[in-house]
Formats: sequence, structure tokens, C-alpha cells
Amino acid sequence: MRATEEQVGAELRAVLGDEGVLEREPLAGHTTFRIGGPARWLVMPSGEDEVRAVVLACRRLGWPWRVLGLGSNVLAADEGLDEVVVKLADRFSHIEVQMEAAACGGVVFAEAGATNAEVAEVACAAGLAGYEFASGIPGTVGGAAVMNAGAYGGEFADVAVAVRCLTPEGDVVDVPAAEAAWGYRTSLMMERGYVVLGATLRLTADDPAAIRARMEDLARRREEKQPLDLPSAGSTFKRPEGHFAGKLIQDAGLQGVSVGGAQVSTKHAGFVVNVGDATAADVLGLIAQVRERVREQSGVTLEPEVRLWSRGE
Repeated sequence: MRATEEQVGAELRAVLGDEGVLEREPLAGHTTFRIGGPARWLVMPSGEDEVRAVVLACRRLGWPWRVLGLGSNVLAADEGLDEVVVKLADRFSHIEVQMEAAACGGVVFAEAGATNAEVAEVACAAGLAGYEFASGIPGTVGGAAVMNAGAYGGEFADVAVAVRCLTPEGDVVDVPAAEAAWGYRTSLMMERGYVVLGATLRLTADDPAAIRARMEDLARRREEKQPLDLPSAGSTFKRPEGHFAGKLIQDAGLQGVSVGGAQVSTKHAGFVVNVGDATAADVLGLIAQVRERVREQSGVTLEPEVRLWSRGE
């Protein structure tokens, strides 16, 4: 039987304290699209035990829940969510470095809420190379592990040793990289509904100045090609086999096309951006228009990479 809202709120506050629980919190303030209505509760655990306690409480009380990092790949519904949103960022973002002997490299452990940029910075300062590709990916380690985030020839699977996870049943397990079933924007963690708690990465030794130079080069390339000055959820569509989504969209004459406050970026057609007060309905309408036109023009069916959060999904 589903518990009452009063029971759920009391249990969440018992686990996290008043400061860790926000009621009817607009998700627009927690997503890079700057879109989304209120979550019934947005909770912010500060440790592994608190994450587990929240998930088990939701299961016991019969309330739906889902995990949020930086919200960099999320389109939240305009009407909000009658759910518990567990935000694994800010308060759950510790990073540790363990250097190996003989200057071979080292291991980095990052909690799920640590941003990719933060991990890349810590690794650079320690003289550890291999995570530069992710330095500009606007998300967390948890999201990178689930989605096998990648850019500029690198991907999460290349450097991961193991991923620490919470199963839907509440068990904490370590998934070795060899068992993570990483593919293009997919993983065992996604398939099984695991909550990523953290990840262990093996990186190689290098001159910090050389690492910094590579990170700065990637940052310049991103700034030149991507609409970083406008809210978005990154690449809107997955890369279709044998094609580039942005090129297909551009060839279909869709660059700059708008629905409400949502627009196909004039800088990179693979991005839908929020140019004003875009709603989730605007973005969905534009995505539908893009998919239909590209399918008509090229025969390719684009699949959204951005994840829609709506009630009942």
C-alpha cells in the first residue's frame, strides 16, 4: 500500500534532515535545459548509506523514485513529477587519488555526484592522464558510467576499473569493468536499474602541463562548435550508424527552426537549445518535427539521446 505524503516526507527528513529534503522543488533549477516542473520531493543524500536508506524507504513506502545528477541529459515534464528525485551531486561528490609506485600512474575513485570536470581537474593536478576526453562533458561520474559517456575518441569504458552500485533490492555491489556491458550510451547498470554510487578509474602518469594543454584544446574545440552559451541537454539525438545526426538535420533544412522557445541550434544542428522560456512541450514538438523531416529526407530514424522524465515513465 502506498504511504501518505506526510509519511513519506517524515521518513525522508528522518534520514536526511530538513536541509536534505526540498518539497515541490522546480526541476528547471536542476537541469541544464532549465526546463521542468516541481518534483514532489527532491532529496540530497551526502553518503552511500543515505542513498541506500532513501531508496529502501521509497520501496517500503510504495513511492516512485529516480536519480538525478546534474540533469545534463534530462528533459523534465512541465507538470513536474509526483515522485522522489534523488539528486546525487554537490553533497555526494568526494574524489580520492591513489598513486601507484614507479610513476606508472594511479587510481581515482569518485563518488557518483562528482562532475566529469572535477575529476579531470583532480587527475590533472595529480599528473594522471586519460580522463581529458570527459573534461567538457557536462555531467557526473554516475551519469558517465550509466551512459558510457564519450567524446573526442575516448569513452568511460576505456578507463574504468569498476563501478560501485546499489541494486533495486538495496544491495551494494561492485561491478567490474569486464561485466559492465558498456556499449554506445548503454550499460549493464542502465539495463538493470542500478544506482551508481561511484567509480574507480585507472589513469596513466603524464606531465600535468601536457594534460592541461589537451584539456584546454578540447575546451576550445567545444566552444567553437557547440552552443555552450544557451541551455540544452547536449546532443539531442544518438548518433545513427553510418551518419551524424547534426549533418542529417542540417541537410534537411532544419537548422534554426523553432517551436516556442526551443530551437535547433544555429551553431550545431545536433543540439536543441532553449532560446527563451522553452517548455518541455516545445522541445518535444521540435524533436518530433526533426525526426519526421529527417526520416522523410534521408530514410534515417533519429533516436533521442535526451531522456524524457514524465509521470508514469
